[in-house]
Amino acid sequence: MVDDLLRQLKHAPPAGLLDGLDDMVMTAVAERRHEMVRTKRMTALAGFVSLGGGAFAGAIMGQPAAAAPNLSPFAPVNALAPSILLDTQ
Repeated sequence: MVDDLLRQLKHAPPAGLLDGLDDMVMTAVAERRHEMVRTKRMTALAGFVSLGGGAFAGAIMGQPAAAAPNLSPFAPVNALAPSILLDTQ
């Protein structure tokens, strides 16, 4: 009995089973493309805002950047020497 039903199903698939599948797939693909475009736009916008904020912050800085002094323990004038660190004056 089941074998007969499976043979019938093999030779003649039910009508209307796959009718809307193509439209659903194409709609999903279109939505995915739309999402990709929006994601790229938002990423570009975030990059431009970041760069603009950095440029603005750099423009309003009063002093140019300067390197920190060398803190090597082997330097002649050592800022890390115990006598300097413990100086209470």
